[in-house]
Amino acid sequence: ACSSVPVVNMLSDRSHPLQAFADMLTMQQVHGSLEGATVAYVGDWNNVSRSLAEICVMLGVHVSLGCPVGFGASDAELERLNLLGAGSVRQSHRALDAVAGAIAVHTDTWTSMGQEAEKAERVKRFEGFGVDESMMAAAAPGAGFYHCLPAYRGYEVQAEVIDGPQSHVIAQAHNRLHAARGAMAFLLGVR
Repeated sequence: ACSSVPVVNMLSDRSHPLQAFADMLTMQQVHGSLEGATVAYVGDWNNVSRSLAEICVMLGVHVSLGCPVGFGASDAELERLNLLGAGSVRQSHRALDAVAGAIAVHTDTWTSMGQEAEKAERVKRFEGFGVDESMMAAAAPGAGFYHCLPAYRGYEVQAEVIDGPQSHVIAQAHNRLHAARGAMAFLLGVR
Protein backbone atom coordinates (compact mmCIF):
# COMPACT_ATOMS: atom_id res chain seq x y z
CA ALA A 1 0.00 0.00 0.00
CA CYS A 2 1.20 3.50 -0.83
CA SER A 3 1.42 6.13 1.83
CA SER A 4 1.44 9.90 1.62
CA VAL A 5 4.05 10.05 4.39
CA PRO A 6 7.47 10.94 2.94
CA VAL A 7 10.36 8.56 3.45
CA VAL A 8 12.80 10.15 5.87
CA ASN A 9 16.06 8.64 7.01
CA MET A 10 16.06 8.99 10.79
CA LEU A 11 19.50 7.40 11.22
CA SER A 12 22.21 6.30 8.82
CA ASP A 13 25.98 6.15 8.63
CA ARG A 14 25.78 9.63 7.05
CA SER A 15 23.21 11.43 9.20
CA HIS A 16 21.46 11.41 12.56
CA PRO A 17 18.87 14.21 12.39
CA LEU A 18 16.88 13.19 15.46
CA GLN A 19 20.04 13.39 17.55
CA ALA A 20 20.66 16.88 16.15
CA PHE A 21 17.12 17.96 17.11
CA ALA A 22 17.67 16.66 20.65
CA ASP A 23 21.10 18.35 20.80
CA MET A 24 19.68 21.71 19.74
CA LEU A 25 16.70 21.44 22.10
CA THR A 26 18.98 20.64 25.03
CA MET A 27 21.47 23.39 24.24
CA GLN A 28 18.65 25.95 23.97
CA GLN A 29 17.20 24.80 27.30
CA VAL A 30 20.60 25.14 28.98
CA HIS A 31 22.09 28.20 27.24
CA GLY A 32 19.11 30.07 25.73
CA SER A 33 19.42 31.43 22.22
CA LEU A 34 22.53 30.16 20.45
CA GLU A 35 22.37 32.49 17.46
CA GLY A 36 25.90 33.80 16.88
CA ALA A 37 27.38 31.49 19.53
CA THR A 38 29.98 28.79 18.87
CA VAL A 39 29.39 25.08 19.40
CA ALA A 40 32.41 22.75 19.30
CA TYR A 41 32.55 19.13 18.22
CA VAL A 42 35.69 17.15 19.08
CA GLY A 43 36.43 13.76 17.55
CA ASP A 44 35.50 11.74 14.50
CA TRP A 45 33.61 13.41 11.63
CA ASN A 46 30.57 11.13 11.47
CA ASN A 47 26.79 11.09 11.22
CA VAL A 48 26.36 12.83 14.59
CA SER A 49 28.83 15.64 13.90
CA ARG A 50 27.48 16.17 10.37
CA SER A 51 23.86 16.51 11.53
CA LEU A 52 24.88 18.74 14.45
CA ALA A 53 26.79 21.02 12.06
CA GLU A 54 23.84 21.15 9.66
CA ILE A 55 21.26 22.17 12.27
CA CYS A 56 23.62 24.69 13.85
CA VAL A 57 24.46 26.45 10.58
CA MET A 58 20.78 26.54 9.57
CA LEU A 59 19.96 28.26 12.88
CA GLY A 60 22.80 30.81 12.75
CA VAL A 61 25.16 29.01 15.12
CA HIS A 62 28.89 28.73 14.41
CA VAL A 63 30.51 25.30 14.58
CA SER A 64 34.12 24.60 15.41
CA LEU A 65 35.27 21.09 14.55
CA GLY A 66 38.31 19.51 16.18
CA CYS A 67 39.16 16.33 14.27
CA PRO A 68 42.42 14.42 13.96
CA VAL A 69 44.10 14.51 10.56
CA GLY A 70 42.36 11.99 8.31
CA PHE A 71 39.19 11.94 10.45
CA GLY A 72 37.71 15.35 9.63
CA ALA A 73 35.30 16.83 7.14
CA SER A 74 36.50 17.26 3.57
CA ASP A 75 36.89 20.73 2.07
CA ALA A 76 33.84 20.02 -0.13
CA GLU A 77 31.79 19.09 2.95
CA LEU A 78 32.87 22.26 4.77
CA GLU A 79 31.91 24.33 1.73
CA ARG A 80 28.48 22.63 1.55
CA LEU A 81 27.85 23.23 5.24
CA ASN A 82 28.85 26.88 5.06
CA LEU A 83 26.17 27.46 2.41
CA LEU A 84 23.30 26.12 4.54
CA GLY A 85 22.51 29.22 6.59
CA ALA A 86 23.70 32.15 8.66
CA GLY A 87 26.05 30.06 10.80
CA SER A 88 29.47 28.83 9.77
CA VAL A 89 31.75 25.83 10.16
CA ARG A 90 35.50 25.82 10.63
CA GLN A 91 37.82 22.92 11.30
CA SER A 92 41.02 22.49 13.25
CA HIS A 93 43.22 19.49 13.78
CA ARG A 94 43.89 20.67 17.34
CA ALA A 95 41.16 19.93 19.87
CA LEU A 96 42.00 22.85 22.18
CA ASP A 97 41.78 25.30 19.27
CA ALA A 98 38.35 23.92 18.36
CA VAL A 99 36.83 24.35 21.83
CA ALA A 100 38.24 27.82 22.53
CA GLY A 101 35.32 30.09 23.40
CA ALA A 102 32.63 27.48 22.62
CA ILE A 103 29.42 27.55 24.68
CA ALA A 104 28.94 23.80 24.14
CA VAL A 105 31.41 20.95 23.64
CA HIS A 106 30.15 17.79 21.92
CA THR A 107 31.83 14.47 21.26
CA ASP A 108 30.95 10.92 20.24
CA THR A 109 32.58 7.52 20.45
CA TRP A 110 35.77 7.18 18.44
CA THR A 111 34.78 3.72 17.23
CA SER A 112 31.29 3.42 15.78
CA MET A 113 29.40 0.23 14.99
CA GLY A 114 31.17 -1.66 12.23
CA GLN A 115 34.55 -0.09 13.06
CA GLU A 116 35.46 -2.37 15.98
CA ALA A 117 38.46 -3.83 14.13
CA GLU A 118 39.91 -0.28 13.91
CA LYS A 119 39.65 0.45 17.65
CA ALA A 120 43.33 0.13 18.60
CA GLU A 121 44.47 2.30 15.66
CA ARG A 122 41.74 4.87 16.36
CA VAL A 123 42.75 5.15 20.01
CA LYS A 124 46.29 6.03 18.87
CA ARG A 125 45.12 8.50 16.22
CA PHE A 126 42.69 10.25 18.58
CA GLU A 127 45.24 10.83 21.34
CA GLY A 128 44.72 14.36 22.68
CA PHE A 129 41.09 14.48 21.53
CA GLY A 130 39.52 13.13 24.73
CA VAL A 131 37.41 15.80 26.41
CA ASP A 132 38.87 16.45 29.85
CA GLU A 133 38.69 19.24 32.43
CA SER A 134 41.47 21.26 30.76
CA MET A 135 39.63 21.14 27.44
CA MET A 136 36.39 22.27 29.11
CA ALA A 137 38.34 25.10 30.79
CA ALA A 138 39.36 26.33 27.32
CA ALA A 139 35.71 26.64 26.33
CA ALA A 140 33.54 29.64 27.24
CA PRO A 141 32.63 30.19 30.90
CA GLY A 142 29.55 28.10 31.68
CA ALA A 143 30.09 25.84 28.68
CA GLY A 144 28.16 22.58 28.68
CA PHE A 145 29.30 19.09 27.76
CA TYR A 146 27.21 16.92 25.39
CA HIS A 147 27.51 13.33 24.18
CA CYS A 148 25.00 11.28 22.18
CA LEU A 149 25.86 8.10 24.16
CA PRO A 150 26.99 5.44 24.72
CA ALA A 151 30.14 7.01 26.12
CA TYR A 152 33.47 5.37 26.82
CA ARG A 153 35.08 7.04 29.82
CA GLY A 154 38.83 7.33 29.50
CA TYR A 155 38.63 7.55 25.72
CA GLU A 156 36.56 10.33 24.12
CA VAL A 157 35.62 11.79 27.52
CA GLN A 158 36.98 11.65 31.03
CA ALA A 159 34.68 10.61 33.90
CA GLU A 160 35.08 13.94 35.70
CA VAL A 161 33.56 15.70 32.67
CA ILE A 162 30.69 13.40 31.71
CA ASP A 163 29.75 12.84 35.37
CA GLY A 164 30.45 16.43 36.40
CA PRO A 165 28.36 19.59 36.71
CA GLN A 166 28.97 20.77 33.12
CA SER A 167 27.49 17.58 31.66
CA HIS A 168 24.01 17.65 30.13
CA VAL A 169 24.02 14.14 28.65
CA ILE A 170 21.05 12.89 30.70
CA ALA A 171 18.80 15.78 29.60
CA GLN A 172 20.13 15.33 26.06
CA ALA A 173 19.21 11.63 26.10
CA HIS A 174 15.76 12.46 27.50
CA ASN A 175 15.22 15.04 24.77
CA ARG A 176 15.68 12.37 22.08
CA LEU A 177 12.17 11.19 23.02
CA HIS A 178 10.76 14.68 22.47
CA ALA A 179 12.70 15.11 19.23
CA ALA A 180 11.39 11.82 17.86
CA ARG A 181 7.81 12.56 18.93
CA GLY A 182 7.95 16.02 17.36
CA ALA A 183 9.39 14.74 14.09
CA MET A 184 6.82 11.95 13.84
CA ALA A 185 3.96 14.37 14.60
CA PHE A 186 5.24 16.73 11.90
CA LEU A 187 5.59 13.95 9.33
CA LEU A 188 2.12 12.62 10.09
CA GLY A 189 0.54 16.08 10.03
CA VAL A 190 -0.52 15.93 13.69
CA ARG A 191 -1.14 19.39 15.09
